[in-house]
Amino acid sequence: MKPRFWTAGLLLGLLAAPAPAREIHVAVNGSDAHDGSAAAPLQTISAAARMAQPGDTVTVHAGTYRERIAPPRGGTAESNRIVYQAAPGERVVVKGSEVVKGWKRFAPGVWKLVLPNSFFGAYNPYKDRIVGDWFTDKGRPHHTGEVYLNGKSLWETNLIERVLDPQPYPEGRDQEASTWTWFAESDATHTYLYANFHDQDPNQELVEINVRPTVFYPDEPGRDYITVRGFHLSHAASQWAAPTAEQPALIGTHWSKGWVIENNVISDAKCACVTLGKDRKTGHNVWINDLSKDGALHYNEVIIRALAAGWSREKIGSHVVRNNTIFNCEQAGIAGSLGAVFSEITGNHIYNVWAKRQFTGAEMGGIKLHAAIDVVIRGNRIHHAGRGIWLDWMAQGTRVSGNLLYDNTTDDLFVEVNHGPFLVDNNLFLSPVSLLDWSEGGAYVHNLMAGAVISRPELRRSTPYHPPHSTQLADLINTKGGDARFYANLFTGGPALPPNTRDPQRIAGYGTWMYDTRPYPSFAADNVYYRGARPYADEARPQILENAEPGVSVVEENGEVFLKLRLGPLQPAASLVTTQTLGRTKVTGLLYENPDGTPLTVETDFWGRRRSRTPTPGPFENPGTSEVKVKVW
Repeated sequence: MKPRFWTAGLLLGLLAAPAPAREIHVAVNGSDAHDGSAAAPLQTISAAARMAQPGDTVTVHAGTYRERIAPPRGGTAESNRIVYQAAPGERVVVKGSEVVKGWKRFAPGVWKLVLPNSFFGAYNPYKDRIVGDWFTDKGRPHHTGEVYLNGKSLWETNLIERVLDPQPYPEGRDQEASTWTWFAESDATHTYLYANFHDQDPNQELVEINVRPTVFYPDEPGRDYITVRGFHLSHAASQWAAPTAEQPALIGTHWSKGWVIENNVISDAKCACVTLGKDRKTGHNVWINDLSKDGALHYNEVIIRALAAGWSREKIGSHVVRNNTIFNCEQAGIAGSLGAVFSEITGNHIYNVWAKRQFTGAEMGGIKLHAAIDVVIRGNRIHHAGRGIWLDWMAQGTRVSGNLLYDNTTDDLFVEVNHGPFLVDNNLFLSPVSLLDWSEGGAYVHNLMAGAVISRPELRRSTPYHPPHSTQLADLINTKGGDARFYANLFTGGPALPPNTRDPQRIAGYGTWMYDTRPYPSFAADNVYYRGARPYADEARPQILENAEPGVSVVEENGEVFLKLRLGPLQPAASLVTTQTLGRTKVTGLLYENPDGTPLTVETDFWGRRRSRTPTPGPFENPGTSEVKVKVW
C-alpha cells in the first residue's frame, strides 16, 4: 500500500504544478487555428493573448498587424509575467487603422470616400467626439478619427469649406501641413469622408484611417505584470484622458501593476500615446457630469474612492516605461492619474506633442502625471511640445533627474499644487520658461535653467499630501508658495520680464529672487547667475556673473543632440547636496530621501559621472571654462 500512496501523491503534485512557460509565435502568414509553435504560428496577436498564461512569452514576427490587443490576463509576479515582444531583429508594426480605397474625386485636390457604418463595427471614430473633464474644444467639435497619407496625419476640420479651400492654421507648429485637411459626416447608414490630398491620388498612395480606440490596452483593470517590447505601435482613435476619468490611450496599463513598456516606437494618437492611468469605476469625467461642484473637489472625491478600491503600492503602479520613442500625440506623450505611483520613466524620446494645437486642456504635456508618488523621471529627451513635464497634485518623493528639455513653447517643468518633498536635479531646461512653480517643498539642484522661473501660490484649492512612501492621505491644504531649495544651479538670465497685471501673485524672472516674498522661507546656496539673473535674498555664496555670456544653444546633428556653452571659471559648491542639506519640508514635515527611505546624495552629474566632494555648479562636473560642445543625447 505504501508505494501506491506515494504514486498517488506524486500524480496529484504533477496535476497541481503550473504548466511550463512556453513561447507562442505569431506571424502574418500564420493561422489562428494553429497551436502557436514556431512551426505553426498564430496569425493575430489577440489570439496569442487569449492563449498566453503567466510565464509565457508571445513573440511576434515581422509584418503589419491591424488589431486591438486587449490582454485578458496578466502575470502573477515580477518573475512570472506575460511578455509580448517583437522577434529580435524584426520590424513588427501594430496599427489601430485600416487601409481604405475607393476614393472618388469631389473637387480639385479633394476626394470623397463613402463607407458603410458596418465597416467600423461597434465603434465609429467619425461619430465619436472628443469630450472630457478639462478638455477645451476651441469652439468646434473634434472626432477621435484621423486620416493618414503615407503615414502622415491630415488635419481635421469641422467645415467642408475648409477642405475645399484650406488655409494655414495659425496656431499649429507646421503651417504647410495644416492645409492637408479632412472632414467627416455620418448618417444612420454611412460615414462620409472628404480629404484634400493636394496633388496626390489617394487610390495610388497609402491612405489609412483610425478605426480602433486603442492598440494595446486591457478591457478591465488588474491585468498585472505585462511586458510590451520592441514594437512599432501607432494610429489610435484615443479619447481624452482626463485625470477624473478612465484614461484610455494608444497603449495603457488601465489601473494595473508592474508593466514594462520598453524599446517601442509609439506614435500618432488622437489624444494620449501612453497612459499609466486610473479605472472607470472610481469616476469617469465626473466634473462635466456634475458642474455644481468644483473640479478640484471632484478629484479629491475620486482619490477617496480610489483608496477604497485598493490604490496602494501593493496593487497599483510600479511600472517601467523606458527607452521608447513617442511622438505625434495631441494630448500627452505619457499621462497618468493615480496609476503611475512608484514607477520609473526613463530614457524615452518624446516629441511633437500638441503640435497641431486644434484643441487644448489640462492633462497635456510630454509627461503629465497626477500623483507621481515616488516616481523617478530620468534621462528623457522632451522637445517640440507645449509643456515638457507637468507634475500635477501629489508629487511627493518624486525625482526628476538628468532630463533634456528644449523647444517647448509653454514651459519645461510645471509643478502644480504639490507640497513636497520632490527633487529636481541635473536637468537641462533650455526652453523660454524653465520652471513654472505653483508648489512648495521642491528642491532644485545642479540644473541648467536657460529660461525664466515663474512662482505663484494657489490658495483656491486644497490638495493632498501623504505619509512617506504611501498613497494614504495625511491631510489637505492649499499652496502658499515658497519652501523651495535651490543649490548649485546655473541661471543663464535674460531680459527683464514685465509684471503680470492680470495676476499680481504670479512673479516671473530669471534666477531665484521671486521667492523673496513668499510666505514660507526658501533656502539657496552656490547658484550661478548670468546676464541679469538675480539670487534669493538670503542665499549663501551666490556667484553673480552679470557681464558673462554663457552662450547656451542646442544643436541637432544626425539624430544626436549637442549643447554648446561657455560657462567661464566657476567657484565650486561648498559640498554635495544630501538629505541633511535639504532638511524637512514645511507643510509635510518630511525628509528628501530615496523611495526606499534611505538618505540620498546628489553625487553624480547629468551623465552619471561621479562628482567631487566640492562639486561644480550646474549639471556637468568640470565642463571647462572655454566654449565647449558636449553631446547630451
